[in-house]
Amino acid sequence: LMPPRSVLAIFVGGKSTRMGTDKGLLVMPRGAETILEALVQRGREAGLDPVLVGEARPYAHLVPDVSRIDDDPPGAGPLAGLHAARRHTMRANATSMIAVACDMPYVSVDALVAVRDHPSERAVLAPRRTVDAPWEPMLARYDAARLIDLVDAAISRGQRSFQALFAELEVEPMPLSPTIERALRDWDTPGDLPPVS
Repeated sequence: LMPPRSVLAIFVGGKSTRMGTDKGLLVMPRGAETILEALVQRGREAGLDPVLVGEARPYAHLVPDVSRIDDDPPGAGPLAGLHAARRHTMRANATSMIAVACDMPYVSVDALVAVRDHPSERAVLAPRRTVDAPWEPMLARYDAARLIDLVDAAISRGQRSFQALFAELEVEPMPLSPTIERALRDWDTPGDLPPVS
């Protein structure tokens, strides 16, 4: 029996003002490929269908065979990316999607498989670093069909935040293994980058 298909939604729409360059173009630690190329490759190795969500023009030449979808509606923040990715997932006849950001170089195949396969009946499966920490919307798994009305309503109210959306949902905590904890590390500012050897 084939497992249900899942989408890997790679969010590329951030402004990158603090980093000063498109973060997905940063080169992987000890590698020659960009974070974006590594995420696409690892997603495919984990059996996921990658799609770029948001302003993807800076990346089109790197992964020309990967679908690109715009935020929906444009300019409405991260939930607009979630909304677009959810619609894409439904159209692709996939059941769920895993969201990652293009500044997460430590997302491994093992981390993606763990999130994909963790048993949960809830609309969202998401890690959080401690019990009272905010949920991590990236490296979270979303049940596309169960988000339809909630995400539409949140956007129409002008909501932009994942945390506000999660407060209205039943979210299952993803166990924080070392693999997941490492995968959550992102590169936000030049100070986050590893020293050049």
